[in-house]
Amino acid sequence: MGTRTAGDHRCTSVRATGRYRMVIHVLVADDSEIVRRGIGDVLESADDVHVVAQAWDGRSAVDAARQFSPDVALLDIRMPGMDGLAATREIRALPVPPRVIILTMFGEDEHVDTAVQAGASGFLLKDTPPEDLLRAVRQVAAGKGALDPAVTGRVMEQLAEHGVRLTEAEQSALAKLTEREVDVLRLIGRGLSNADIGAALHVSEGTVKGQVSRLLAKIGAENRVQAARLAYRAGLER
Repeated sequence: MGTRTAGDHRCTSVRATGRYRMVIHVLVADDSEIVRRGIGDVLESADDVHVVAQAWDGRSAVDAARQFSPDVALLDIRMPGMDGLAATREIRALPVPPRVIILTMFGEDEHVDTAVQAGASGFLLKDTPPEDLLRAVRQVAAGKGALDPAVTGRVMEQLAEHGVRLTEAEQSALAKLTEREVDVLRLIGRGLSNADIGAALHVSEGTVKGQVSRLLAKIGAENRVQAARLAYRAGLER
């Protein structure tokens, strides 16, 4: 399976600078050993992230997720046998599923919309800088989404080109949003952070945080990535 572990799995506490903090346990799956090791080294460089397992294909990734119960799974889209999209579906169906970040190369992002539907919480290019990779893992572990700006642009183009129609449920959810909530959804669709949304709307970051939480509940989205997908489908970000 290509796994490596150290001690108990799921989030554990470690003492750091006199305080306790949670350690995020991560599964990395990619058919390239060089990529797996590179990502693993970046993750292990942080004292709050630990790689509990590595896998080289979709099936071994699902098996590792079931065995080691990571908090976050980083999955390559293109892997032999079961690909990352199929693996995402199976992993998200586990009794205690990890959140999933899809790793992609520029030009492969036509799969992003399908991956969102499969339950992925984030999307990163494989050449994402180390600090952005760590930030994304922390965000997704905390229940937020992570979407690389380069991927965001391509997704918007593709959904616009395909003329995707909203479902009745999506239309109903949008109809119940206030004007301010539509503005927030539009800015999420553009990939803006809470701080950037606050600046654009001239309100505090704390206010935006509350607005985003209420918005996600109203549209039935688990995270910002799913909200962004709705914004793309509705054409709000243009």
